[in-house]
Amino acid sequence: MEQRINVTEFVLLGLTQSLQGQKILFVVFLFIYIVTMVGNLLIVVTVVVSSILDAHMYFFLGYLSFMDAVYSTTVTPNMIIDLFYEKKTISFQACMTQLFIGHLFGGAEILLLLVMAYDCYVAICKPLHNMTIMNQWNCVLLLLACVGGFVHAVVHLLFVYDLPFCGHNVINHFICDRYPLLKLACTDTYIIGLTVVANDGAICIVIFMLLLVSYGVILHSLKKLSQEGRRKALSTCGSLVTVVVLYFVPCIFMYARPPSTLHIDKSLTVFYTVITPVLNPLIYTLRNAEIKNAMKKLWTRKGHEMAEKCGIYF
Repeated sequence: MEQRINVTEFVLLGLTQSLQGQKILFVVFLFIYIVTMVGNLLIVVTVVVSSILDAHMYFFLGYLSFMDAVYSTTVTPNMIIDLFYEKKTISFQACMTQLFIGHLFGGAEILLLLVMAYDCYVAICKPLHNMTIMNQWNCVLLLLACVGGFVHAVVHLLFVYDLPFCGHNVINHFICDRYPLLKLACTDTYIIGLTVVANDGAICIVIFMLLLVSYGVILHSLKKLSQEGRRKALSTCGSLVTVVVLYFVPCIFMYARPPSTLHIDKSLTVFYTVITPVLNPLIYTLRNAEIKNAMKKLWTRKGHEMAEKCGIYF
């Protein structure tokens, strides 16, 4: 414990050392973060307020958008602020907090995608039992199952928190993550590195395979539906499959390999921490007619109400 006290903060090297590059990244990431927050919170508010979107899928979609908003906030604002500074530092406690919250919501989101796949399976493959299986109580229980992300995050924190850091504090990354931190520890971290593969890599691969199998079964069942039902199911499942591939492929490459740090890790981390949260609301709103219609009706009505309060009549 005394050895670790010598390191009270870490220095993040960030994405680039170029001042011009940092200015460009500041504008790009600020724009992406604003769109992420507006898009995801817009979906959350629409799902909560709109009476049109009362299906189970939209109940889970609202929570997925909420998780994306929180997950993005864990990383992106701090990264944007760091682009202002030549020396980017983060305290030990803030580093551990970022590690914990990032994996908490990342793990919860993975489990929520599995829950959404099950909901999609029940709706399409067992339509007569849909309301019985996916009643309100079961939906809440399935949502609570996503608390498994807490266990996932705690495992990460426990293995890193008490590692001896004897003075080396420069992290070649823009966030605090397991592999870069293990590289700084002045002890043998090979076994701990394997726990990352077992915890992150195995979970990602197993759940990704379960999702692929479930969507394969769903697609096989579409031949029983009418043309209109098939079109609607393909639109819904297509959105979910796109989100799953975008989220899992980078994570599998990052964590389902022998413990190591690669130059491409920064780009992959940007993809699933910054890009994916902004793509999710775009994918759902562009591919789902019900969400687009609900948004249009809800915000058109709100716009008319605000205009009337201001004495403007159409």
